[in-house]
Amino acid sequence: MREERTEMSKDDDRSPPLDLRGADIAESSSKTRNCVTGSGHVTGLNPMEFQAPYPDQVLENVLENVLQFLTSRRDRNAASLVCKSWCRVEALTRSELFIGNCYSVSPRRATARFSRVRAVAIKGRPRFADFNLMPPEWGAHFAPWVAALGSAYPWLEKVYLKRMSVTDEDLKHLAEYFPCFKELVLVCCDGFGTRGLAVIAKKCRQLRVLDLIESEVAESDMDWIGEFPECGMTCLESLIFDCVESPINFEALERLVIRSPSLKKLRLNRFVSIGQLYRLMVRAPQLTHLGTGSFSLAEGVAHGDQEPDYESAFAACKSLVCLSGFREITPDYLSAIYAVCANLTSLNLSYANINAEQLKTVIFHCHKLQTFWVLDSICDEGLQAAAATCKDLRELRVFPIDAREDSEGPVSDVGLRAISEGCRKLQSILYFCQHMTNAAVIAMSNNCPDLEVFRLCIMGRHRPDHVTNEPMDEGFGAIVKNCKKLTRLAVSGLLTDQAFSYIGRYGKLVRTLSVAFAGDSDLGLKYVLEGCPRLQKLEIRDSPFGDAALRSGLHHYYNMRFLWMSSCRLSPQGCREIARALPRLVVEVIRDEADVIRGECEEHIDEPFDILYMYRSLERPRDDAPNFVTILH
Repeated sequence: MREERTEMSKDDDRSPPLDLRGADIAESSSKTRNCVTGSGHVTGLNPMEFQAPYPDQVLENVLENVLQFLTSRRDRNAASLVCKSWCRVEALTRSELFIGNCYSVSPRRATARFSRVRAVAIKGRPRFADFNLMPPEWGAHFAPWVAALGSAYPWLEKVYLKRMSVTDEDLKHLAEYFPCFKELVLVCCDGFGTRGLAVIAKKCRQLRVLDLIESEVAESDMDWIGEFPECGMTCLESLIFDCVESPINFEALERLVIRSPSLKKLRLNRFVSIGQLYRLMVRAPQLTHLGTGSFSLAEGVAHGDQEPDYESAFAACKSLVCLSGFREITPDYLSAIYAVCANLTSLNLSYANINAEQLKTVIFHCHKLQTFWVLDSICDEGLQAAAATCKDLRELRVFPIDAREDSEGPVSDVGLRAISEGCRKLQSILYFCQHMTNAAVIAMSNNCPDLEVFRLCIMGRHRPDHVTNEPMDEGFGAIVKNCKKLTRLAVSGLLTDQAFSYIGRYGKLVRTLSVAFAGDSDLGLKYVLEGCPRLQKLEIRDSPFGDAALRSGLHHYYNMRFLWMSSCRLSPQGCREIARALPRLVVEVIRDEADVIRGECEEHIDEPFDILYMYRSLERPRDDAPNFVTILH
């Protein structure tokens, strides 16, 4: 579940993935453009002869000035499809490049079309990889991208990577290729360690952002914090390393904070004690976002022994609006944050094992809260307290402290109904529970019509409404019918094809759909694929959908970013039919690594497999597929 605890992505998933086919359109244009020299002569013509610029040249000059102010990827993609001239100018003015799937386009094609890029965002593995549903060596390597970026964009300033495999060597190249490099954000990435971070810290002298979010960082004896230059002030504005599972050089960190007057965001790992947190806070009262680290005393320090005034340190941070961390919390210290609660708009307690009474002492001060993440240890009573106080809440995530299917979930339909009645401005919810009712979900659809994201995860398989014992069809049907802005939906519990019929009929804006342990037959998936015209990402696991259901989406797969199906009823032959019918679609079947090691895949190539992953691509199938991946043709 690591992806669910990442910061809310700033990517607008409503934007369709980049269509780089426009590069071919632009390249096919044969019109010439005159060039005026510094002396006023026009090259290629008689110097004595004056010739007015072509009309399309004037238009492109105007467009170039206008498109510089167009920031939405979706709008830019639309502009690039108007004509060849618009496509060319849009490419010249695009400074931020977003690649929704690292295998959908080659680095060569991307850099050839866009020549003035300063910021790059690339996504790799699909989201289900976060739930250990994909072998770790599947791919999504950053190496070919950093090589291409290095030669094409020496002025590159920002790199954002999500679910990519990044090595220390890749980080070294980043530091060496881009002398003006300023921002590095790694979300759910792996393959690198503190040695690579040390190179970034040492060589990127203009670094403003170094954010490591839910990434796996390999340990070594390298003191990466100590590699930041000791002389002069830094440009650092954001430093996030709460996912690093190794101790850091605190003295070096303290010196770094002192030398970073522009630092606004700081999230510490669990090896930073509350006493050390105090020392950092008094030196950086300008912080707006703070991750507290462990929020408990260091080992060997006795509670109450000449402790600092933690409350005064928090009170001095007048600009603090976002608070997270609390990884090994001592609840007695919660009173220290009371002074900043009134100003908080975001509170993340998803690592804090606290009960309802302990939460109440905090939440009753948080009247401005808009984002709230918490563990289900607060029970329904804690959610009721939040609903009574946080009237401006826009996003809620409730995570399970025990994710086993047979566990006794402490939150239920009672807490969900309380939130829907008290937080009418809610736009996004992720809710893990064991028991739910249609009535509570229907109430949420009526009370929170502005919902854009609704993810209800009933952890037990095929669980019905625990009061009426009916399927959960009507509850999810009400969500897609009454929440007109819904773009992301996750369904679970006992669901029949009727629920998918509702989704196909009313979910016209749904772009991301996640399905687990649901449905009766192929008809359910057919309803979705034929009824949701804007569907971009479809994730399905352990559901009874087979070849007929897969074929029903032939008309739509080119418009989607990807389709993921695991433990369904697909056959290799059915998948081959899709691959042959849609040659620009990459169809990967992924088998269990253990079978590959035993050599069973070659012997039983036509046997059912574990995972189907399909995605559109402008390139030939990738050449770095491991032996447990078969790309069908």
